[in-house]
Amino acid sequence: MKEEFLHYIWKYKLFNNSLTADTGDKIEVLNQGAHNLDAGPDFFNAKIKINNTVWAGNVEVHINSSDWFKHHHQNNKAYDNIILQVVYKNDKQVYRENGEIIPTIELQFDKQLWDKYDSLIGNQSWIACQSEIKAVDSFTIQNWIEKLAIERLEDKSLRIKELLVQNNNSWENTFYQHLAANFGFKLNKIPFELLAKSLPLNYLAKHKNDLLQIEALLFGQGGFLTVPDGDEYYLNLRKEYLYLSRKFELKPLENHLWKFLRSRPGNFPTVRLAQFASLIHKSSALFSKIIETKNIADFYGLFLVTPSKYWEIHYIFNKESHKKEKSIGKSAIDILLINTVVPFLFVYGKAKGIYELQDRAVELFEHIKAEKNSIISQWDKNGIKSLNAYQSQALIQLKNVYCNAKRCLNCQIGNQIINQQKK
Repeated sequence: MKEEFLHYIWKYKLFNNSLTADTGDKIEVLNQGAHNLDAGPDFFNAKIKINNTVWAGNVEVHINSSDWFKHHHQNNKAYDNIILQVVYKNDKQVYRENGEIIPTIELQFDKQLWDKYDSLIGNQSWIACQSEIKAVDSFTIQNWIEKLAIERLEDKSLRIKELLVQNNNSWENTFYQHLAANFGFKLNKIPFELLAKSLPLNYLAKHKNDLLQIEALLFGQGGFLTVPDGDEYYLNLRKEYLYLSRKFELKPLENHLWKFLRSRPGNFPTVRLAQFASLIHKSSALFSKIIETKNIADFYGLFLVTPSKYWEIHYIFNKESHKKEKSIGKSAIDILLINTVVPFLFVYGKAKGIYELQDRAVELFEHIKAEKNSIISQWDKNGIKSLNAYQSQALIQLKNVYCNAKRCLNCQIGNQIINQQKK
């Protein structure tokens, strides 16, 4: 037996309501209370009729009643207002700190619910309900996807809020650092973020009209300009960085942090840094423009940048390649919009009480194409297709946060499958 399953049974009132406590009192559940997912009692503000008296207070759920003592609730005043303990097995009477007996009931429920839940969490398929999900009605799935998309936005907002605190509530610096991290995409996310944190935005702003100096600051601070020999472009960057690093007292990152292996040349960190330099050079007050932009095409226009000429025939320093323009591709812009722009619009709108920005974030989500990755491909094979990024992000959230952790009881799809078994 698992306590989370008992929470589920209690929360959705899937038990026999003809109840008698260990004290001999007749128990009637008028309201199960609000499920508490943080520290403290499991359910707040329940209403329980004990004999002929209605009690309002909190409910605690355990597998065994003796868990009350294992968890030291008898010494915690936060549990003095428990009006009922709900258990799978009542093996010991429990008391408040003042010695009063707390009524305890054993939950009686349909064993098929447990059997179905137990089979789900023991399933080793890609998702626990892989063989049954096609029987779940489309309304339930779409309704759950709607909630998961917003939940994913909320989760992404947490990271932004953390950065905001670190940056003394500067939205511009926070946006710059978050955008830089996402410019590294999955492989070079960490070094890009470290680079942005070691190179303040105002340093770049002082030289934003000179692309060579912007490139020198980014490549030099990234640790790419340490070798004394190279071609003319490289040596010019190195000379500029040596001057600027003394001016701003900069210490470069270790170059070994950057990853080139298992990456296409177009995704090399050198190419991404060159693109990022061009974006900074081109864009003045980028965060303000993001807030003011309304048209989907204009969002793409903000990120359509091309690196300097050198990078047309280079992927790395001092080694020529076939000529190819290194503009940021539409799929890469989509990822930047999904991971940076959309959550920033959402969290900024929420922080400032500008609901239009939150709506614009969701609308932008809906206009971006669904991602193409292994998770979305697997969902497609299981009959759930993504029409846009709003839906694909929701399905990524479902897989990573719910399916991987076997949180079937917290999933609307899992709920329906478990309750179908009862029917």
